[in-house]
Amino acid sequence: YASLSRYFSPNIAQRLANDTGSVDLGGQRREIASLFSDIAGFTALVETLEPTVLGPLLNDYLTGMTDIVFAQDGTVAKIVGDALHVLFGAPAEQPDHAARAVACALSLDEFAESFREQCNKKGIPLGITRIGVHAGTAIVGNFGGGRFFDYTAYGDTINVTARLETANKELGTRICASASLAKEVKDFRGRPIG
Repeated sequence: YASLSRYFSPNIAQRLANDTGSVDLGGQRREIASLFSDIAGFTALVETLEPTVLGPLLNDYLTGMTDIVFAQDGTVAKIVGDALHVLFGAPAEQPDHAARAVACALSLDEFAESFREQCNKKGIPLGITRIGVHAGTAIVGNFGGGRFFDYTAYGDTINVTARLETANKELGTRICASASLAKEVKDFRGRPIG
């Protein structure tokens, strides 16, 4: 388990360690919440930073972000550069997956803003972290080939989440959550936009 957890989200590592059948390729349709995060202007910033600065910065950022995800029992499906794709309600069912996703988004935003402020004080013009959150049906499971696989999710729910993250740029917001997610969360507080 300890070795697996260096390569997989902890809840996936636990599943792999406990159930050898869980590495079978294929998926199942289920209700989940999905979250995407991305740092604005990060690719352009990378071109100006030395590797000795970029490495620690990115590692510290991703460590802080993933620690928050794991504290909410989220699954990191993918890390691509500075971007995270997180699932709630998979691989294990979580009846409160939408509430966990909202709590996670708020905590991620708080961390990312604090991290950005620290970077800016050091003269590193780190952009804001934009977050999209949505809930719906997706196909989740292990997909790939016989030698390599990803635990991931597919479907319109995932596409909408990615679009919500991107919509923050046009809307001037940092977190954009869908109405379908909001209605699943008791006492959800937010403002209609877009």
